Amino acid sequence: MKKLFRYLGIAILLFGVLFATLYFIKTNSKSIVEYDTQAPYITSIERKTVVTGKVIPEDEVEIKPQIPGIIESLFVEEGDLVMNGDLLAKIKVVPNEQALNGAEGRLANSKIVLKNAEIDYKRNKALFEKEIISKQDFENSELRFDQARQDVRNSKSDLQIIRLGSAGGSSLANTNIRATVPGTILEIPVKRGDQVIESNSFNSGTTIATIADLKKMIFEGKVDEADVDKLIIGMPLKVSLAAIQGKQMDAKLKFIAPKGNEEQGVVQFKIEGDVFLNDSISVRAGYSANASIVLERKDSIMSISESLLQFDRKTQKAYVEIMLSDQKFERRDVETGISDGINVEIISGVKMDDKIKVWNKTESKKIGDNEDQGQNQEGEFE
Repeated sequence: MKKLFRYLGIAILLFGVLFATLYFIKTNSKSIVEYDTQAPYITSIERKTVVTGKVIPEDEVEIKPQIPGIIESLFVEEGDLVMNGDLLAKIKVVPNEQALNGAEGRLANSKIVLKNAEIDYKRNKALFEKEIISKQDFENSELRFDQARQDVRNSKSDLQIIRLGSAGGSSLANTNIRATVPGTILEIPVKRGDQVIESNSFNSGTTIATIADLKKMIFEGKVDEADVDKLIIGMPLKVSLAAIQGKQMDAKLKFIAPKGNEEQGVVQFKIEGDVFLNDSISVRAGYSANASIVLERKDSIMSISESLLQFDRKTQKAYVEIMLSDQKFERRDVETGISDGINVEIISGVKMDDKIKVWNKTESKKIGDNEDQGQNQEGEFE
């Protein structure tokens, strides 16, 4: 009986050792990873930048009154098409009490002076005819009389301007606000009954209407300082409108700001481009838009997929792994050129018949695979 238990114990021990050995071998065995390769190819690469901005009229004209007053009537609405000289609004003149009182006082004084100058003129004229005074004295009195009459006329004109807004017989010239350019009414910031002031040296005046020609539109945006040096006047642009999906408009760069402005830590330069409108697209002022600009383009160059590049941890220089034989790779430094984010130009370091390792291919790992399998491949060719 004791021998039976002894043999049974030995058998269990041998079975345990065998099981442990098999488990150790299984858990430490590595699955062989076969890497795919890709060859360089000839293609064309262009580098683009996208500028965010808006589409606005090339010229916007603000219509302002020539005299202060109150809006009596408005004859147009926003969106109306107008021609040069069309009536937009009418202003009712409200005289300034202080200015009106001063003008009336000046007119009264000038009439008193005129009356006195007339009496003096008639007296000297009679004396001159009797040859009692000289001709020069008579001409001096005549001059004072003429000046007094002119002062009265000027005072009357000043008073009429304050009362009616015009020195002529009718005030229509100043109280009727007319369009100075043809176009579309973009905005009317005033309404009937609003008080307006004229444009002068101390005030820009009240804008009654804004007019623009919507057939002449420009793209206005801002480009980063890293790309502005690559822009050239006359470069083509492709403008996409947020409000109109799936359609693009051609444009041509016409202006690059000589001075940049810092915005959120980045220097931005303003650019403008003439937009070539399509009759099938209705463009409104202020549409947000994106402009695509080709900064650089190269045709028929040797390229590889940018995902094949690796970078040295210390020098940050680009390199690839070239297959020498079956799953044996060699590191090779490369010089890159233009890139569009998908393809990258190879200037040196790779030949057309080389096979480049696809090092970042996704592999499904088995449970128990050695963790060292995902380590840097530098040990394979060092």
